[in-house]
Amino acid sequence: MMIERTKVILIASLALILAASHFSSHIDPYYYDITLSIGINIILAVSLNLVNGYTGQFSLGHMGFMAVGAYTATIFTTYLPGLLRILAPLGSLLSVSIFFGLALAVGGIAAGIIGLLVGIPSLRLKGDYLAIVTLGFGEIIRVIIENVDALGGARGLSVTAVYSKLFWVYAMAAVTIYVVLNLVNSTYGRGFLSVRDDEIAAEAMGINTTKYKVLAFSLAAFFAGIAGGLYAHFKQFITPDGFNFMGSISIVTMVILGGMGSTGGAVIAAILLTILPEVLRKVSDYPFLPHWLVPLLKNQMIPYSLLLIVMMLTRPQGLFGGIPLKRKSA
Repeated sequence: MMIERTKVILIASLALILAASHFSSHIDPYYYDITLSIGINIILAVSLNLVNGYTGQFSLGHMGFMAVGAYTATIFTTYLPGLLRILAPLGSLLSVSIFFGLALAVGGIAAGIIGLLVGIPSLRLKGDYLAIVTLGFGEIIRVIIENVDALGGARGLSVTAVYSKLFWVYAMAAVTIYVVLNLVNSTYGRGFLSVRDDEIAAEAMGINTTKYKVLAFSLAAFFAGIAGGLYAHFKQFITPDGFNFMGSISIVTMVILGGMGSTGGAVIAAILLTILPEVLRKVSDYPFLPHWLVPLLKNQMIPYSLLLIVMMLTRPQGLFGGIPLKRKSA
């Protein structure tokens, strides 16, 4: 019943997104940029919440998987233009859609494979050790890209075309939410939650906790790779520094702020924390502000840090953590 309802919601959401995309050309470029950034951050936050929230692990390498997806999708669209010509008889819109869909899929699969390779050895660790290892792998991916000249190295890589439109970004966000919600409410989801609630008890009951952790990690990496492909074909230029440690911290902040294990909370936090830097940037231009406050407002990590401190002191479960999704029947 839950799956059927979410299918209807997904189809309705895709229809609304398709209708809204027809008016995207009338949106101011500045607000259009923010709108697409919100959609990409929703994909990242919801997918990371599968690992950090529902499975109870703590990953700090999400931007590394995003980088794999971004560079893989870019290589696909840059060096395989012949495939687009082969698809040309299908019509301009359909051929471009298939071509870009394949690029996103390849980027997501590449990131998922890297996530699997990283997850198998590292997810036997717990807590702080896991966070350090995933942080290390994320930085390794970034440094490797930085030193491979074929990928543009430190100078970055240009993207040939802008394929990421409003429909693609929000359609992928809707699919990510759909997959995560259905997965969490399935048998596998019960395995994720058992790992989070009491891993030792889960193992004593015969549950293969490593399998569930690796599955969650790989799936989260897959969606991070798709987000990377969307990001690359939206910004049209990517550099290794765009996928650094601070980016991973931003996504983790969204998950913590929304509430660990709350998909709706992750979505709302992604929206708020994407808009927040833009609001602070505008506020910092006000002439009546003291000079010492201006650089603090422009540096987004300072407000993020203060926000986390306040959240941990006042509501450690996050804005929506611990709030039931529906009222239980008597």
